[in-house]
Amino acid sequence: MDLKNKVAVVTGASGGIGSAVSQRLAEAGARVIVGYNSKAAEAEKIAASLPGSGHKAMQIQVLDSPSLKELAATVERDFGRCDVLVNSAGFTRMIPHHDLDALTDELIDSIFAANVRGPFAMVRAFAPLMKKSGDAVIVNISSVAAISGSGSNIAYGGSKAAMDTMSISLARVLGPEIRVMTVSPAAVDTAFVPGRTTAMVERVAASTPLKRIVTADEVAQAVMAAVTHLTSSTGWVIPVDGGKLVG
Repeated sequence: MDLKNKVAVVTGASGGIGSAVSQRLAEAGARVIVGYNSKAAEAEKIAASLPGSGHKAMQIQVLDSPSLKELAATVERDFGRCDVLVNSAGFTRMIPHHDLDALTDELIDSIFAANVRGPFAMVRAFAPLMKKSGDAVIVNISSVAAISGSGSNIAYGGSKAAMDTMSISLARVLGPEIRVMTVSPAAVDTAFVPGRTTAMVERVAASTPLKRIVTADEVAQAVMAAVTHLTSSTGWVIPVDGGKLVG
């Protein structure tokens, strides 16, 4: 998995999955932009802890499209290239599926903005720079909720289904210079979902054929496979779910 001289941008890199992806990319030799929204201290700590050199924590506000164009220009100026983009930033809240009234219009809009519009805006901003690489990869972090209709709330699953479909469309129009892949984990024991406990994640894992919790590093390994090994694949979803979709 040699990514020497490559540059990777990871959104949501101060979170569990994003930080694990950043670690794996750095171990493979890439210089990593550790993207964060508000957790600057955490991102700086992660960037400083990565193996290798040249890593940098940078604020990435995925809902501010003009700032993303400026970000892409900054990355080109300071790093010269962008070979890998991992869209790991997202948003959700725990809302019981039967409680339709609790899923307000404002919350639905926030979820779809963060999980669909934000990743698309990142791709739109970075595509011109990534095409210059000639062999670039975008990996969008989705969820098996997109297929199962489960997850933290109904809108969250819908937003990830939109991401899956959007990734197919992007793969079609961005090739051959850029491949687009999606990694789709089941519940991972991170702080991503406010109010979700380890016990909740364990119950989900117990219902799968492998009967164990998916780790953030296992998601990161799937991202690395998409980047470095599945070189003839684009537009596909890689499930990292312990077999949940067949359980």
